[in-house]
Amino acid sequence: MKVLVFHIGRERYALPLSGILRVLPAARLKALPGTPHYVAGLLDLHGEALPVIDLSRLAGSPAEAVRYDTRILLVEAPAAGRVRRLGLKAERVAGVASLDGPLADAGVVAAPWLGAVAAGAEGMLQLVEPARLLAPEVAALLFGEAPA
Repeated sequence: MKVLVFHIGRERYALPLSGILRVLPAARLKALPGTPHYVAGLLDLHGEALPVIDLSRLAGSPAEAVRYDTRILLVEAPAAGRVRRLGLKAERVAGVASLDGPLADAGVVAAPWLGAVAAGAEGMLQLVEPARLLAPEVAALLFGEAPA
């Protein structure tokens, strides 16, 4: 499986390439008052307002300053009863890697958006699962629909 590798603090994480619609440079975001601290804001993508989640803040790390290798990863995730487009702010994007070995179940209850773990020469690499990123109440805030 091909993945895009990025960092949160010193740790390495990844998203499967098959789930990434686009990789965008960091951009100015419009603040969204009343949302959780990890919602970085709204991205204007060709007239479409897309919420952006700061993966570092979501993981409990402080957000770093925007750097030359900060990217917004455009993905699709189920939210408020539909599949929605969502931006993920990833810091220190390192590039593409291949995961050829077995993946272990991470079993992280406190962070359900973290999935399988791969071990390699560079250490542990944990996969982010966009489908499990948004709790129903956060999806309702971002997409304007009440949770079921």
